Amino acid sequence: MKITIDNLSIVVAPGVTVYQAAASMGINIPTMCYSEGHTNHPSCMVCMVKDLVTGKMFPSCAMPVQEGMQVQTHSPEIREIRREALELLLGDHVGDCEAPCRLSCPAFMNIPLMNRLIAGSHFGEALNIVREEIALPLILGYICPAPCEKACHRKSVDQPVSICMLKRFTADDIDRRKENLISDLTENGKKIAVIGSGPAGLSAAFYLRRMGYHVTIFERQSSPGGAIRYSIPEEKLPRAALDAEITCLTFMGINILTNQDIAAKRFEEEIIPGYDVVILATGNAAINSLEPFSLPPDEHGNLINRKTCATARAGIFGCGGAIKDQKMAVRSVAQGKLAAIEADLFLTSGKSKRIGFQFHSAISHLLPDEVDEYLQESHAGKRIEPAAGWLHGFTTDEAIEEAKRCLHCDCRKPVTCKLRILSDEYKANRKRFEGAARKKLTKLVRHKLLVYEPEKCIKCGLCVEITAQYKEELGFAFIGRGFDVHIGVPMGSSISDGIVQSAFFCAEGCPTGALSFPDQEEGVEYGKRYRMTGSGWEKIGRL
Repeated sequence: MKITIDNLSIVVAPGVTVYQAAASMGINIPTMCYSEGHTNHPSCMVCMVKDLVTGKMFPSCAMPVQEGMQVQTHSPEIREIRREALELLLGDHVGDCEAPCRLSCPAFMNIPLMNRLIAGSHFGEALNIVREEIALPLILGYICPAPCEKACHRKSVDQPVSICMLKRFTADDIDRRKENLISDLTENGKKIAVIGSGPAGLSAAFYLRRMGYHVTIFERQSSPGGAIRYSIPEEKLPRAALDAEITCLTFMGINILTNQDIAAKRFEEEIIPGYDVVILATGNAAINSLEPFSLPPDEHGNLINRKTCATARAGIFGCGGAIKDQKMAVRSVAQGKLAAIEADLFLTSGKSKRIGFQFHSAISHLLPDEVDEYLQESHAGKRIEPAAGWLHGFTTDEAIEEAKRCLHCDCRKPVTCKLRILSDEYKANRKRFEGAARKKLTKLVRHKLLVYEPEKCIKCGLCVEITAQYKEELGFAFIGRGFDVHIGVPMGSSISDGIVQSAFFCAEGCPTGALSFPDQEEGVEYGKRYRMTGSGWEKIGRL
């Protein structure tokens, strides 16, 4: 049969769907309920396209090609139909894309995954997860005001998880801190100067070194650390902890020069010609003037762009207090990483290594009936207080017990959930079809390989087919009729009894976070990052 798709002609065999024909031409049509090799139940309606001959819209995944079709796969009209389809799915969706603790962390640290790893005694992996976003976990473990704990869902049960102290625990062991710091370092032959050794400068240096740059920090004081060394008392930040954290940076090969006053002449004649990029992390701009660096204001009158950390002088970036007085060191640390990323982009291909979503599904607070659902994956009881006192922190046993108090309220497919990816792409409004009262979130976790959250299910039926393929005695099935239909194990049986051979494949095939792995987030390697490309999520090196 001969048809045209987006004004391109193709001849295909009878029985081929429009979706398959488009895919063979390299034309991407979004879908959630489609999976190659399975029966297509067009439940999501996200793959809608239009036949310009008849003027009708139809789901491409289930429509066989017909002679003479003139298919249009993208237009403002089609985009609006797809957005509405997503919004209808979201109107029935209950769950947090990201845990509120992570969203409230200025560095966007993956707190729930850190907690799971500590609870499982995977301390080195937990530290790697912390370092993905926070270069100075030991320092911040003492001085961070912990906005994450104020947002913790556990707070509505009894007391929030002691996140900040758990973060400090991951970095308490000196051997653990040094492990893997240099094993995967590469050298790219380029040099970067960082002016200032406060939290922003140290953070920028850490991430730049991990990217393979030779980094030199210039500090005007006699010891590195900036304001956190000279303005925070010993009883709040032990100098031994500060020095130990800085020692880790020198262990990585970062060169720290103290008693270095960078005046205008030295900056222009030595620093600029001697380094490929300069990062200004000079602290409070009201005290440490940026005048020696001859920065012209941008079109908005700013010396440093707060979103990109760039200045109007090519190759010079700024972060931390050099941009704005930072009340929380964690913000400076996060901005130091941003400056490092932007500097790397300037020197390399310019392709962003950052991923991010504007779309977040959020339940805002737990309903009274949901507390027991969340406590299934948690330990009851108030937060653990370190027996040796706050200054000494958790023992190993205390850290494990406190980490187990985490409610695991985050989605375990935050990167690969198709509902989130497409809602972000199509700018879906999650509240458009929201009812007066949301459904109660439930969790079925009594399975060693699966966590099932029915309120995230889009009823695509893929898991029903998968369990049938693996000849499960019970498996998943559609239960009920009409608006009350749901996916479950028939005969009133438990998920552990019904899903035996196919659990992994059900979790892997589920297009949302309804079915996921209980212990690892998305089954991916720890410490790895992903970015969206035209062909999907591409793994990139860790930062």
